[in-house]
Amino acid sequence: MKNLIRNAAMLMAMLGGMHASHAQNYKNAGSALEMGSVEALQMEVTYDKTSHIIFPSGIRYVDLGSSNLSAGKAEDSGNVLRIKAATKDFEGETNFSVITEDGKFYTFNVCYNPSPALLGYDLLKMRSGHERIASGRVLFEDLGSSPPTLAGLIMETIFTKDRRSVKHLASKGYGIRFSIKGLYVHHGKYYFHTEIYNSTGSPFRIDFLSFRVSDKKVGRRAVAQDRPLVPLRSYRPLDDVKGHTHEANVFLLDHFTLSHDKELIIEVFEKHGNRNQAIHVGYPDLLRARELDGVHLKY
Repeated sequence: MKNLIRNAAMLMAMLGGMHASHAQNYKNAGSALEMGSVEALQMEVTYDKTSHIIFPSGIRYVDLGSSNLSAGKAEDSGNVLRIKAATKDFEGETNFSVITEDGKFYTFNVCYNPSPALLGYDLLKMRSGHERIASGRVLFEDLGSSPPTLAGLIMETIFTKDRRSVKHLASKGYGIRFSIKGLYVHHGKYYFHTEIYNSTGSPFRIDFLSFRVSDKKVGRRAVAQDRPLVPLRSYRPLDDVKGHTHEANVFLLDHFTLSHDKELIIEVFEKHGNRNQAIHVGYPDLLRARELDGVHLKY
C-alpha cells in the first residue's frame, strides 16, 4: 500500500510538473506572438450611416468578425471599403480584417455608436505617422514567392524612371500611338511598360486592354488558336487619354513563352469608338527583355 501511495504521489508530481511546463511554454509562445502582432485600429459604426475607409492599395479580401457588420467595396473604386452596422445597437465589440493588393494586412476592432465622431478614414494619411498600422508579409498565389510589395515597387520604379528602352513595338493610327516603352523580366514574370499618346483634340476613352497569344499566320480553312493572358497586376487603372496628352502604365504578366509561329498581341480598345490599336510582340522581343535585379535595371 505504501508503495502504491508513493507511486501515485510521484505520478501526480510529474503531471503537475508537465502542466507547469506546458503553461510556461504557452505563456512564452503567447509572448512571442505578441511581438509579431498587428496593432488593431479602433473605429465606431452605426446603423443609419455608412462609414468609408480609403486604403493605399486595392482591396483583395475582407473578413467580418460577426453578422453585426455589413461591408463591401465601393462601386467603381477598388480601394474604398464601405462598412456599417447590420444590427442596430449591437452590444460589445466585433472586428474585421482586410488584405490589400500590395500584400498589407489590416485589422480593426469595432464598436457600435449611434453617432460616430468620424465616418471617413484615409489610411494613406495615417500610415505616415503610424509604422505598425499593417503587416506587409501576405503572399498571393499568383505571384508565387514574390511579395506583392516587391512587385508593386518594381512597377513603381519602372513607371517613375519612365525610360524608353524599346522603340520598334508600336501601333499608330487615327492620331493615336500605342507603344511599349520597355519590356522587363524578374523571377520569370514580365513587366510591360506601355504608353498611349493622343495627338488629336478628341479624348481617347479606353474600354479595355487585352493580352493574347495567337498564331502568326492562319490559312483560310484554319482556325486561329488564341490564348488570352490576364495581367496579374497593373500599376494604374486604365485612364482616359485627353487630347494632346499621353498616359503610361505598367502591366505584370505571369511567365509564358512564344514559338516561331506564335506572337503576343496587345490590344487597346476605344469605348464607343474605332481607334483601336494592336501591338505584335514576337519571341525575339521576349528574349531581349531586360532583366531586373531587385528594382534596379541591368544595363
